[in-house]
Amino acid sequence: MIAKGIAMSTTGRTRWVIFHDLLIFHLKLSMDGMKDVVLAPASLLAALLDLAFPGEALGHRFYSVMGIGERFDRWLSLFSAADKASAQEDGLFGASRAGTPSLLGKLEEVVIGYEEPVAER
Repeated sequence: MIAKGIAMSTTGRTRWVIFHDLLIFHLKLSMDGMKDVVLAPASLLAALLDLAFPGEALGHRFYSVMGIGERFDRWLSLFSAADKASAQEDGLFGASRAGTPSLLGKLEEVVIGYEEPVAER
């Protein structure tokens, strides 16, 4: 994905690639921050409910909230493509596969319009 009229560097990467990677990174940072804003009070409430009304197992609500945070972190995958992106002409999009169950995979699927097939080994 190379924009017309933008000079390419020696690696073939354009300034547009750096710009859209910056936008993606800041979107991911914002979402990570919002996760913290939501999970902090939710975890306190869940722990208090677990202490007041233990139910089936002490702490089950609290650990459920932690599980939600862990699944969100895996989906958001804040830094996972960073190592590969610097070596790719398309930056973050070149370091991921469209359609993977992550924010970047879903964004790339929207941009290119289809899910990339899994490469056979």
